[in-house]
Amino acid sequence: MKMISLEEELKGNAYPGRGIVIGKSQGGKKAVTAYFIMGRSVNSRNRVFTETEDGIRTEAADPSKLTDPHLIIYAPVRVLGNKTIVTNGDQTDTIYELMDKQQTFEQSLRTREYEDDAPNYTPRISGIMHVENGSYNYAMSILKSADGNPDCCERFTFSYTNPLPGTGHFIHTYMGDGNPLPSFEGEPKLVAIPDDMDAFTDMLWNSLNEDNKVSLFVRYIDIETGKATSKIINKYDRV
Repeated sequence: MKMISLEEELKGNAYPGRGIVIGKSQGGKKAVTAYFIMGRSVNSRNRVFTETEDGIRTEAADPSKLTDPHLIIYAPVRVLGNKTIVTNGDQTDTIYELMDKQQTFEQSLRTREYEDDAPNYTPRISGIMHVENGSYNYAMSILKSADGNPDCCERFTFSYTNPLPGTGHFIHTYMGDGNPLPSFEGEPKLVAIPDDMDAFTDMLWNSLNEDNKVSLFVRYIDIETGKATSKIINKYDRV
């Protein structure tokens, strides 16, 4: 697969929706993930990322403007032992709870489908990072309707064992803006992952559409020690 410029990819799409990047830093020492959210409506823009004990949650920036918490308030990132779960919805909790009961990433997602937001039927995108004893692998999943037809749920899982230094994969919900919104197509896109966390965070945030971007989370995990460093950027302040 040909590597694409993540910066150009984001700048060229006014509405990729929600996106997950997972990979390994250029020097090969860090497991890396990024998750961003965007919004077109007042309700979906009215959000911030806040830290939790084991990851992050979305919360209303202004609770008085929150009209429908369904599908927009959830925990995008949770940590289960040596596994970091990243998703665009409450399937984070599904994966956490079922993997805690010894089910696999793929098995846990068989209990879920795309989102119930007709006519978009937004895909559920998920990722899992496994860092243990100096080794690292990850997987990504997408659950989507069949080209907008909700009668069929298409399920795709992509696994990456011993990922190459400086490489990662990017998956997002929408191919672009539209009504209804066109679902992501194809497999996760191959992108470069630098060593510099601050530079990577700035590139992502500055490449997202100014009107539609809402929040960004970036985490670098030391593969040898498991120690994690995270950054959050929110466009809106909490009231």
